[in-house]
Amino acid sequence: MPYQTFTRSFPILSGALLAVLACALPALAQEVGCIPPVPPFVPSDPRDVQAYADLLRQDFETYIAEFGAYMRCLDAERARAFQEGQAVTREYGRFQELTNRLGPAPEAPD
Repeated sequence: MPYQTFTRSFPILSGALLAVLACALPALAQEVGCIPPVPPFVPSDPRDVQAYADLLRQDFETYIAEFGAYMRCLDAERARAFQEGQAVTREYGRFQELTNRLGPAPEAPD
């Protein structure tokens, strides 16, 4: 891709990608759980880095802010999963006690 074509299309593509992600991520987060932030893309060409320094800086700052939220989400999910595991273990204990008291299940007729 020629340099001029890239520099003209980069802001448009970035904006379109951000718009799609802004609409899709909240819905996905409800179904999937914790979604890691997307690491910033840094162009390999120093001229592009210089030309888009403000946008790239903003991308890094957004990543860092979202990373903190992601880690808090993982902590909350871990706590939730631990509580669920404890509840299931207690329920299994009650199940074992009940089945031991009742004895083996009768065989099904053929």
